[in-house]
Amino acid sequence: MSISFLQKFLAGALLGSVWTSTAQTNLTNNSVELARTPPMGWNSWNHFQLNIDDATIRAQAAALVKSGMKDAGYQYVVIDGGWEGFHDAEGVFHPDPKKFPGMKELCDYIHSLGLKAGIHTSPGPTTCRGREASYGHEKQDADTFARWGIDFVKYDWCSGDEVYKPEEMQAAYKKMSDALTATGRPILYSLCQYGMQNVWKWGAVVGGQVWRTTSDIQDKYNSMMLIGLEQSGLEKYAGPGHWNDPDMLEVGNGGMTDDEYHTHMTLWCILAAPLFAGNDLTKMNRATLEILTNPEVIAIDQDPIGVQGHRAWQEGPTEIWLKTLADGSTAVAVFNIEGHPMTITANFKELGLPNTLQVRNLWWRRDMGTLTQTLTVSLPRHGSVLLKVKPLQTESPAKPR
Repeated sequence: MSISFLQKFLAGALLGSVWTSTAQTNLTNNSVELARTPPMGWNSWNHFQLNIDDATIRAQAAALVKSGMKDAGYQYVVIDGGWEGFHDAEGVFHPDPKKFPGMKELCDYIHSLGLKAGIHTSPGPTTCRGREASYGHEKQDADTFARWGIDFVKYDWCSGDEVYKPEEMQAAYKKMSDALTATGRPILYSLCQYGMQNVWKWGAVVGGQVWRTTSDIQDKYNSMMLIGLEQSGLEKYAGPGHWNDPDMLEVGNGGMTDDEYHTHMTLWCILAAPLFAGNDLTKMNRATLEILTNPEVIAIDQDPIGVQGHRAWQEGPTEIWLKTLADGSTAVAVFNIEGHPMTITANFKELGLPNTLQVRNLWWRRDMGTLTQTLTVSLPRHGSVLLKVKPLQTESPAKPR
């Protein structure tokens, strides 16, 4: 659900804000606690789009638990577009009564599973698919969401440009943030406006813990890689309580190979991106579940110091990204963007790493031993490898970058 790249470009040219120490200061303790590490969960949009109802959401929430995904760290169940009904004469927001007869009861069910509930709306009069949204009802909607038991609000720009000028975007997002805060309920606030106006520079200032940095992902390798690699240079804007969001996961939706889905997960984890599965959890095959729940891979995404990885080396169809970890080790992601298998050799010195490293393959969950000077990996087309490397005790760890 996004506007065009041209609109994004023009809006960004019209207005940009500068990230300053003030933005960092505005990260309250509550904000950090809501998203100390990148949030994880499931969102209905990528697979179901508008075709959702109470039974569907309950089934997905139950599958999140039964599959082991909850134990792996996924906790939010986000009801995206398709739930909306109407505002009544008193301005109270009601879900579509044919599809969601009791939103509070649904949230109570989600909570009973030990999960958290999320909802989607827009600062404009309608959502991206023409459903009722929150313009003019921000305070009432925030109060309604809190009364239902909502823990996560995705605020999607959609028709916002019909009622707001470009320079009013930040104020529009701040209005809902203030309304959510006033409820007294801890609600994670996710800004979805496709990276316009360099949102990473002001998202925290208006109260967001997460902000979309790109247009919508598609279940295609080229779309996924373009979006992921576009995050280069944004690493300084991410950390505990404030995260760049390259959009939701497509793993398991069928448009990519398992190798490409491994690459998808590898790239999102090296980026410290929010991890929101977007597949039908009731019909997952074993390969999909293993990609989504590998504990050593997820640990890279959820590393407590919250460093977003950066591009360390690029040559032709090869990319190598590094991410400093809390224990002094480094995550290394190697990507083969070429359409055929490749053998790739990485030079430790060129990557700024110590000469001798202990190496562990996180997808295989197996140590590769101690390597000196170089690392060589053979990757399938569109494949990747995610490693954790650490220097021998006699050598100094790599400095954070």
